[in-house]
Amino acid sequence: MIALFRIPALFIAFLLINIVLLIICILRPFHKDNVHAAGSLYSLMAKIVGLKIIIQRDPAVKTNEPYVFIANHQNSFDVITICKAALPGVVTIGKKSLKWIPIFGQIYWLSGNIMIDRKNSGKARNTLDIAANRIAKKKTSVWLFPEGTRSYGRGILPFKQGAFRLAKTTNEPVVMVTASNLHKKVKWNRWDNGIVLIDIAEPQPLTEEHTIKEWMVHLNDEMKQKFDALNTRVDELEKSR
Repeated sequence: MIALFRIPALFIAFLLINIVLLIICILRPFHKDNVHAAGSLYSLMAKIVGLKIIIQRDPAVKTNEPYVFIANHQNSFDVITICKAALPGVVTIGKKSLKWIPIFGQIYWLSGNIMIDRKNSGKARNTLDIAANRIAKKKTSVWLFPEGTRSYGRGILPFKQGAFRLAKTTNEPVVMVTASNLHKKVKWNRWDNGIVLIDIAEPQPLTEEHTIKEWMVHLNDEMKQKFDALNTRVDELEKSR
């Protein structure tokens, strides 16, 4: 029964938020804070689906400082959960095909995000060069999902090298953003779907003590440990409610 009200409410909220975002993006196209605004507005829909989002951020992570953010990618609910953690001055790297989704795609493009053509390895490498220039010239942070695909309950998948090559090229630290488990978290007919805990870890410079591949494996292991710890903490918080 709840789903009969929740699904239409979610659709209406998504439509209204997109209209507001489109106006914002038209008034200030490619502004460095558009992605932050989008994440904040989309996260308002979490209440409609019965999720409570809690973000914990290491004090060493400063607003408007350039970082390479790496985040776990779980399912379609990421847009209303982990994307809330996008700080001012951050853009994402996403599939070029997103640009053609009506309204949402135009918002994604006008938000200043960097589009990547995954089918063309040469253009994909060029996209990382564009991201590096954006970091260097505009002091913009870049947000990537290093797993490269949604995990759909498979935990933290192996990372791809792009984010770590970018961090090495720009000499900017990596900041790990980890969200607790979202797989099968939302039940449309359940009023309270619990807590999503998101952790923004301290910046990690990629020093010369490890190669890019070694850093990739190291941070993948760290995210797995953080993911497990967050899930344990969520269980504790939900039992105490």
